[in-house]
Amino acid sequence: MASQNRRLPAKGRDEGILAKFSESQIVLRGRETAGEVAIVAKKLLRSTGRAAWIAGTTFLVLVVPLIIEMDREAQMNELELQQASLLGTPPPSLAPPPPK
Repeated sequence: MASQNRRLPAKGRDEGILAKFSESQIVLRGRETAGEVAIVAKKLLRSTGRAAWIAGTTFLVLVVPLIIEMDREAQMNELELQQASLLGTPPPSLAPPPPK
């Protein structure tokens, strides 16, 4: 019991070095700066999310259909080459040019 009384500060006595430190101007300024950094980070994260949304939707609308069409074209070329090889004619890319 006696040891607990020594640890607890009296009402009239100073609260200790930790209380003085937490009330110092440096700590208060640090807290303000941390709050401002948090606000800026939140705004940056929000604007980065918006930019990612714009980039993603633009990619889906413009690039994905182009990729699909290029794949279809490649499949058609491959099919034409297979058909030409089955019929015994040279592929269109290797056929000699028509005479003039």
